[in-house]
Amino acid sequence: MADGIMSKAATMEIPINSNGDTGTLPEDDSLEQDLQQVMVSGPNLNETSIVSGGYGGPAGGIIPTSSIKDIRMKSRGVGSPKSASAASQLAQHSIQHPGSSNNNSGSATEEVSRGVAVEKLDSVKKWGINTYKCTKQMFSERFGRGSRTVDLELEAQIDVLRETKNKYEIILRLATALTSHFQSMVQTQQALGDTFTELSQKSPELQDEFGYNAETQKLLSKNGEALLSAINFFVSSVDTLVNKTMEDTLMTIKLYENTRLEFDAYRSDLEELSLGHRDAAAMVRIEMAQHDYQIYRDKYERLRSDVMIKLKFLEENKVKVMHKQLLLFHNAISAYFAGNQEQLEQTLIQFNVKLKPPGSDKPSWLEEQ
Repeated sequence: MADGIMSKAATMEIPINSNGDTGTLPEDDSLEQDLQQVMVSGPNLNETSIVSGGYGGPAGGIIPTSSIKDIRMKSRGVGSPKSASAASQLAQHSIQHPGSSNNNSGSATEEVSRGVAVEKLDSVKKWGINTYKCTKQMFSERFGRGSRTVDLELEAQIDVLRETKNKYEIILRLATALTSHFQSMVQTQQALGDTFTELSQKSPELQDEFGYNAETQKLLSKNGEALLSAINFFVSSVDTLVNKTMEDTLMTIKLYENTRLEFDAYRSDLEELSLGHRDAAAMVRIEMAQHDYQIYRDKYERLRSDVMIKLKFLEENKVKVMHKQLLLFHNAISAYFAGNQEQLEQTLIQFNVKLKPPGSDKPSWLEEQ
């Protein structure tokens, strides 16, 4: 008996359709229809009212599984609410949970972050294109294959400035060395004068001789300090002229040269596009290249004007400063070695040079701690 039942079950046919798929049962048809109605009448998946929070958020805003169970029960013939009413209940359920506003704010933050990322990507892209064009132009100029914009008069002034700066740096280095050596001599004269003074008190038979020499060394030391003040003032003024004023102009010149390279790169790009075949796409590229060319041309002209103005003011400032400093240096050196103390002091007053007291360059005891 059991064997008969098993054999009958084993030979039971499974209905298939014309495509060879298994036949669909009536309850499966009703299930698909209900699901389609829910998808049509339910909220859009792009909206955020179905789930109250994002990934890892609270489970309060998630669609309850009881609604899915109701759909499955209806497909099997069990009474349940209509699909449209079930969808409205799901929407009302999601509205009752305030977590959906948090999800909306999270979506807005994500949009802002995405916008910032896109801006950074565009910036990197523009930088890469600009670097490629400038590098190509630079190698073309180095190997003599490309042309460059040259302003002969301005280039000559820039070369003169660089040569002048090198010469002034030599003057500054030598004047600094002179100051160091002369300061050592002044300190030696001070120590020698103090020693002569001490020996004049301890040697009655040579008191006058030691006294004369002590006064001479102290006078030389005093005049040496005045000359040191003048030389230090000269060094400080030349250092400001070389390492600040000239350096600032050279920084503007460097920006000008970089802009000139960019201008020539986009100019060459525009010339290459203009010589090529002109179809609709090529005309668009030519128009964009013309726009970029105009931008860098305006930038180049603006920096070129800035360089010319700075070179003019630098030349005037250099003449004024060096005229004063060279006159000070000459008068102070001449008065010192001529032994004319009055003229040396008058020179310091004339050029507003303050005499530094002895030992002012040494650090205080608090700084040494």
